[in-house]
Amino acid sequence: MTMEMRPLPPFDYVAPVTLAEAVALLQEHGGVARLLSGGTDLLPRMKKRKTTPRVVVDLNRVAELAFIDAGGHGLRIGAGTRLAALYDSPLVREKAAALADALRVMSSPGIRNRATIGGNLCNASRCADTPAPLLVLDASVKLRGPGGERTVALSQFFAGPERGCGKTVIRADEVMTEIVIPAQRGPSTFVKLGRRQGSSTSIISAAAYAVIANGKFEDVRIALSAFGATPIRSLRAEAALSGEPVDAAIIERAAALIKDEIHPISDLRASAAYRREMAPVVVKRALTKLATGKQ
Repeated sequence: MTMEMRPLPPFDYVAPVTLAEAVALLQEHGGVARLLSGGTDLLPRMKKRKTTPRVVVDLNRVAELAFIDAGGHGLRIGAGTRLAALYDSPLVREKAAALADALRVMSSPGIRNRATIGGNLCNASRCADTPAPLLVLDASVKLRGPGGERTVALSQFFAGPERGCGKTVIRADEVMTEIVIPAQRGPSTFVKLGRRQGSSTSIISAAAYAVIANGKFEDVRIALSAFGATPIRSLRAEAALSGEPVDAAIIERAAALIKDEIHPISDLRASAAYRREMAPVVVKRALTKLATGKQ
C-alpha cells in the first residue's frame, strides 16, 4: 500500500536571518514549529501528513550556519552546510575521510544540492549515511537554545532504540549549529551496502577508524547504521582488535562479534536475518580497507 502524496497542509512560514531570531521563534511557538533546512525530508513528510507543523521556520537565510572551518587541528562544519559543499571540500577529504566516503555514495546530486548535514543528523533516519562516519570520527554537535549553547557527543545524540527511529536529544526550542570533529591520528573509511551502486538507500553501513603502529591496531573505532532504530559503536569488536596484530583472521573474528551487538529490523529493503549476516561483512570490508591502505 502506498502513502498518498497530497499538497502541503496549511502553515505559517517565517524566515529568520540570524540564529538568535530562529531560537526566539522556536521559543515562541514551542512544539508546533518545525525547522526547514534542506527540506528533503520535511516537505515529503508534510505532504504525506506524517508531520503537520503549524509554523515552519526556514533556516536558509541564517548565513552563520553554513561553513567548513579547519581552525585548530580538527574540523568544524556548520549544521546548515549543504552536502554538495562537503562532497566537494578538500578539507573534508583530508580531515574526515570516512565522511567523504559516505558523501560519495550518498543519494543523488539533486538531493545533495539541497540537503544539509544538520538536517541529516536531526531527522535521525535509520538509513542516514552521515551518523556512522561521524561516530568513528568522535564527533560532537553544538545545540543553541534560549538558555545558551550546549555540546553533545554524537554518541549521546540519538535517543536510543527504546524511543524508536527518528528520536534525538535535541529540544523543541534548540537549533543544531555545528558539528565538531577533533583531529584524527589515523585513517577512516565508510562502506555501504545497498541494492545497487550509486544512489541507493542503505541496507546496512559501517564506518571504521584505526591507528596502526608496528603492525598492530593501536586504536580502533567501529560504527554501524541503517540496520535498526539508531546507529551504534561496536564496542566489543573494538576491544577485540585493540592491541592485536593486523591480520585477516583476527579482523574476521572481531567483525563476527557485531552480530551480538545489533538488533536489526525487517523492512522493504532487507530482512533482519540478512542484515545480521551482512553486518560482519561490511565491518570486515571497512577494516580491511584500513589495514591494506586501499581507500
